Amino acid sequence: MAPLSQEDLEWFKSTFHPVPRPQLPDCTVEYSLYLISSEPNPTVVDAVAETRAKLQEVQKSASALTNSLLGGYIWQREPFRLQITKENGVTFLRGQTNYGDSIEDEWVIVYILRELTRQHKDLWVKVVDSDGEFLLIEAASKLPSWLEPDVADNRVWINQGQLVIIRPKREKSRVQEKISIEEARKVIVENPKRLMRSPEIEEEAFYRLRNYPEQIQKNHHSALITVPRKVAYLLHQKPAYISPVVEAFYLRDPIAMRPLRSKTLDRLYFPPDDLVTVSVRFTRVGYAQLKSQDFPAPRFWIEKLPPRTDTKAYARAETGMKVTSGFEMLLSDPQNQDKAIVREVKLILEDIEAGEESLPTDEDLKSWSQHEDDEKWLDITYDDLDAELKGRNRDPSSKPGAFGDKTAQENLQRIVEHFEKFLNDESAGLDGADFFGSDTDTDDDDDELSSEGEDAFDEEHSQIRKGMGMPSGSSRHKQLQNNRIEELDSEDDSEEIEELSRMMEAELRPTGVLNLNSHKDASRRSKSVKGKEPVRDDDELDIDEEAEENPNINLAKNLLESLQSQAGMPGPGENMLRMMGMRPPKDNRP
Repeated sequence: MAPLSQEDLEWFKSTFHPVPRPQLPDCTVEYSLYLISSEPNPTVVDAVAETRAKLQEVQKSASALTNSLLGGYIWQREPFRLQITKENGVTFLRGQTNYGDSIEDEWVIVYILRELTRQHKDLWVKVVDSDGEFLLIEAASKLPSWLEPDVADNRVWINQGQLVIIRPKREKSRVQEKISIEEARKVIVENPKRLMRSPEIEEEAFYRLRNYPEQIQKNHHSALITVPRKVAYLLHQKPAYISPVVEAFYLRDPIAMRPLRSKTLDRLYFPPDDLVTVSVRFTRVGYAQLKSQDFPAPRFWIEKLPPRTDTKAYARAETGMKVTSGFEMLLSDPQNQDKAIVREVKLILEDIEAGEESLPTDEDLKSWSQHEDDEKWLDITYDDLDAELKGRNRDPSSKPGAFGDKTAQENLQRIVEHFEKFLNDESAGLDGADFFGSDTDTDDDDDELSSEGEDAFDEEHSQIRKGMGMPSGSSRHKQLQNNRIEELDSEDDSEEIEELSRMMEAELRPTGVLNLNSHKDASRRSKSVKGKEPVRDDDELDIDEEAEENPNINLAKNLLESLQSQAGMPGPGENMLRMMGMRPPKDNRP
């Protein structure tokens, strides 16, 4: 066979690319643990076997650590786990966890990983989530200007409990040098001078771990609920069942709810009889999801609920009804039949029916915990939020983790501080603020705004959402990437904005959206149909002519139009007035 020509070889290279690793799903964190020693041992004959043995020691340490720190911890979706993996000839540990809506689960994992690196000095950990290098997002305000998202991959590591960042070969305001995982490992071994350890950056990156490990057990909420005895038995046997049960309830659809609409009890795994009141532990996120849902009681539960006048008993029974319905939907939904938890619960129920397992008696239930946590953390008003931000009226007896404690206050104040810094960034253009750094050194081509500003806004947005304990929402990044706007000249922003405003007004005016007097427009249109010229009030003519000369009048007019279009509902116009300390005027027109 004749050898390939240079032209054919170039075509082959351009056509067949290596398959990249799939992007992480939303709300998923991935962690990779490498054993990297700066002092290789030449006496080791079988390096691979030695590496596997050390990784197994790390697995044992991780198991012991999770048992000591997470006793009885309930994960929102998936637990922390490590598996030995081999990729590109390198053996290491890898794990992946879907944390759902519980951001705290992600930080529990980061804490475990950090503690593991303190126990094994040659252990280097790389952790990312669906937003990428989220530790850098946490420390965005403290990072050097060269460390931008495009070059951040594989540069961030945890070793011996410290955050380590790999510097580029040449530090400058803009760095385009990207490194692979192999190159990163080579730098760690051969060029330690490029490893940056900054206490200031580390403090910001690990800020959410400042109250760990005490904070770990405060991610849960215990409540007394009224459920069938079978449900009480299952949750007592394995409290972790509550997370998939709540998720099945929270994500229900008509197919999953079919058994609850049945006219007979035959299709129910847990008929609402033999009800008992027990203490059940939830994740805080799961409990909030359960309580926030309006759910009409199924037909068989209507008679079992106490009267609403008995507030406490009704709340316990209603929550128990939701949990029991979640169990029914989890076990009955066809899409769940292959899940391990469904098979496990069904086997337990079969053992109960066969008499191999016995349900707890009333005497047994008396020995169970009856702990119930305060639900005040669920009730947050605007006044509460304002008090938190300003540090006023904090109850000194409030428990940590509840709204009103010192930790919550620090988190909120930090969020506002970062947001204000973002808004006050004079270097920010229409596309967003400068991403990571505080350095002012720029290249000559920095005068033009680029798509990097959009990435900056996306990362700042993710930081604020994560600080609030909300999912980061990586879809915004994709949206910004797919919806680019034309670049504007930074030296003439005001003229460009005015021109855009005029263009938008010209587009919207024919639709009638900007018209304050719709009834007058209707009469004008009717007259125009008859061939007559529309009649304009003298006052309206004066206002329009003066608005063209005075932009302030035009602004006030548009603001009033925005308020009217809200029809008494919350909206941007009202929000802007309230931010300026003013109340919106009432619309007293008929």
